[in-house]
Amino acid sequence: MPIDVDRDWKLLINGEWVATDATYDIIDPNTTKVVGRAPECTAAQAHDAAAAAKEALKGWRATPVAERAKYLMRLSELVAERGPDWAELVQAETGATMSIARNMQVGGNAVTRFSDHATAIDLTEALPPMVTTKTPLGPPGLIGAQINRQPVGVVACITPYNFPIVNVAGKIAPALIMGNTVVIKPAPQDPLGVLLLAEAAHDAGFPPGVVNVLTGSTPDAPAALVDSSDVNMISFTGSTTIGAKIYENSGKTMKRLLMELGGKGALVMTDDADVGAAVGAIATVWGFHAGQICTAPTRVIVHRSLYDQTVEQLTAVAGMLPVGDATDPGTIVGPVITEVHRDRVEAFVQSGVDAGATLVAGGQRPDLEGYFVAPTLLADCTRDMHVVREEVFGPVVVVLPHDGDDEAIDIANDCDYGLNSYVFAGDRARGFRVAEQIESGSIMVNCVQPHMGAPFGGFKMSGVGRDRGRWGLEAYSELQSVCWHG
Repeated sequence: MPIDVDRDWKLLINGEWVATDATYDIIDPNTTKVVGRAPECTAAQAHDAAAAAKEALKGWRATPVAERAKYLMRLSELVAERGPDWAELVQAETGATMSIARNMQVGGNAVTRFSDHATAIDLTEALPPMVTTKTPLGPPGLIGAQINRQPVGVVACITPYNFPIVNVAGKIAPALIMGNTVVIKPAPQDPLGVLLLAEAAHDAGFPPGVVNVLTGSTPDAPAALVDSSDVNMISFTGSTTIGAKIYENSGKTMKRLLMELGGKGALVMTDDADVGAAVGAIATVWGFHAGQICTAPTRVIVHRSLYDQTVEQLTAVAGMLPVGDATDPGTIVGPVITEVHRDRVEAFVQSGVDAGATLVAGGQRPDLEGYFVAPTLLADCTRDMHVVREEVFGPVVVVLPHDGDDEAIDIANDCDYGLNSYVFAGDRARGFRVAEQIESGSIMVNCVQPHMGAPFGGFKMSGVGRDRGRWGLEAYSELQSVCWHG
């Protein structure tokens, strides 16, 4: 599908395409050119979308689960059919390499997140009867109970820029199958692919108001959703700073929360670790989507006996990650999302150097037109450095030494974040013992590949709640017990 810069995009509210008074430019981070103009949603339109979702809730929650599943399967089929045509636009607005755009942004991940949830699920569970004696509350007998999973209600899904379509799919699929209605607000930097997804949802035949999509560059729309009494739950993926504001403001209406926030992944290497395997694992993630993934192993905590060898191999790897035009098949590291974010990443690197870290690789801005950051390696780091403690969200790896497992665990846990961490150990049982002591929602031992059916979410400032698998379904539901005397 050729990119049409002048296409007239609209919001999806209550099954209708709604125009806005203003638009804003969507910039290709690879070329800095405008690729489209997104609708600028107002707070009033956000309230309209929430009201439409609330109005649609009664009918949707009454729709049998098997029927809801048919809608999701149809949406999955449309995404599979249309996704290849979306790739060029999604690549341009995200800055992802074409390989990532085709295979992950609009490829299998988005499709399967809908199809995996397009199944009839059991929403009830019976408890064994409880024998009771006579009490002031009633005569003796048996008390029966049925546990029901009820929808939370209207869910506002506020999503990040790194994987816009996939992240939306991961939120609305479990929300919809559980009987909730949704209002989607994608990140301002790259919402056009999500509007294409909105078209697919519209064509899949969802009843009006079940799926609503808003876009905008200001905080007005998401703030309106957080404040709205029509919204019952916020599902947010993004920065801890914004997540904390949502947490605070949503308390006024007692909204349910599911939040995947920042990460600062620790990769612990014990003294018997396979250095080549650990470095190879880091290499697969280091430049992936220019380091804009919250699960990246960016804090390498390596035993002092392996420290020099690890830094040497990481330095060599940094030179093997080509930075360049994201549309070139040979490019590994494309641009970061905006000029502002590039400057932020560079400031983090400079702060590390100023604090005494050794710049081993990277650190020079690539001579390219877009917003590029070269894979950067900082050695001789200490745990108090800003670049060590905070999420950079770019291709920057820091290395710290340790003198034993206890110290490594202490360094790994000396962090406000706890989303995703890693342990590399020659003795796998030892690796598991170390992993169990790290304060992190997910931990990979001798690998970087997660189990997609396992719960995903963070400890500490990395979030609230768990996504994926049955835990993701539970997150979008309320427990109800129905009891009777028999």
